[in-house]
Amino acid sequence: MDSEQQMHHSKKIQFSKSTLIFVLAIIVFATTLRTPLTVVGPIISFIREGLGISNVLAGFLTTIPLLGFAVISPFAPRIARKFGMEMTLFYSVIILSIGILLRSSGMTALLLMGTVLIGIAIAFGNVLIPSYFKLRYPLHIGLLTGIYTVSMNTSAGLAAGISHPIASSGWGWQGALGFSIILSVATLVMWIPLIRGKKVEMATISGNQPKKQLWKSPLAWAIAGSMGLQSLIFYCSSAWLPEIFIAQGMSAHSAGWMGSIMQMSQIPMTFLIPIIAGKLPTQRPIVVFFTICYLIGFTGVLMEWTSLAVLWMMFLGFAGGASFGLIMMFFTLRTKTAYEAAELSGFAQSVGYLLAAAGPVLFGYLHDATNSWFLPISVFVIVSLLLFIMSFFSAKNSFV
Repeated sequence: MDSEQQMHHSKKIQFSKSTLIFVLAIIVFATTLRTPLTVVGPIISFIREGLGISNVLAGFLTTIPLLGFAVISPFAPRIARKFGMEMTLFYSVIILSIGILLRSSGMTALLLMGTVLIGIAIAFGNVLIPSYFKLRYPLHIGLLTGIYTVSMNTSAGLAAGISHPIASSGWGWQGALGFSIILSVATLVMWIPLIRGKKVEMATISGNQPKKQLWKSPLAWAIAGSMGLQSLIFYCSSAWLPEIFIAQGMSAHSAGWMGSIMQMSQIPMTFLIPIIAGKLPTQRPIVVFFTICYLIGFTGVLMEWTSLAVLWMMFLGFAGGASFGLIMMFFTLRTKTAYEAAELSGFAQSVGYLLAAAGPVLFGYLHDATNSWFLPISVFVIVSLLLFIMSFFSAKNSFV
């Protein structure tokens, strides 16, 4: 009896350790998915002046990763089926590390080339992580998604806050772009136990089920539209809100921290919303909530009530965290298997990021053409209303 109890106890400990390792690996991995992107916004002026590039080309530094997401996302599930989920994600972090090093070299050509690799690498994590949760812990998708998105946004917020001080120091803008290599190397180390441990292959889960024609599904298109519009808001606000606040009279240092406040304000929403969404029969109340927050935040920025900028950033953070957390849950809530979740994720992110890719360059163009931020900020309001329509339809309790 004692030996049986001891065996049972050891199994519980072993399971607990493997779960802890998995969660820690996911936390570290999540820090690599936004940090290389959010460091750009607060230091765009440094990069633009250091390399002598225009606002439009500077906007491409945010657009290029989105184009990478759009191109790579449909292929990520198939590659994961062939090489395994763990190995595919591991290789993606290696590509990410190479991209970070190239981007921080100080040369325009390598800056662009490294940015391309960063976009390709992050696309795999964006697409595969939600289905990875469905594979490994299908009963705890909401909790894992919450932990994952909190980690992502915490690191993104810190990166947005410290990138300007780093660029202002002796490290320059190259150091601000390059410091995230620390996170990618840490991820490679943490991922090794998952590569060596027990794996659940996507091929065994999906079997020989027929490929679903997602482009024929209105619900799939609605989710893709939600993904794209939410991403457009996130990447445009990350890239240009610091510049907008500087134009409204705020110091560059304070403007960088405004982006950090927005990122940090996402944290409670990104943790709670996936858990709440998994328990609700319909997620439409969440859609109404984040739409109101978006409209309040962008109206405050549009009216140039800069003295209350912290409040506007908090509202935008609540909205961004809630919308992102909900859309990540759509991939699993609107599908029945892990492979379907990966396919929907790939489709939605490909279409969505293609839509979002136009955002940063469009905002730079509108500003250059009008020599004002009024029209670009007005676009934020319009996009928020379009996001409401798409997300409200996606929140209906049904399957793709």
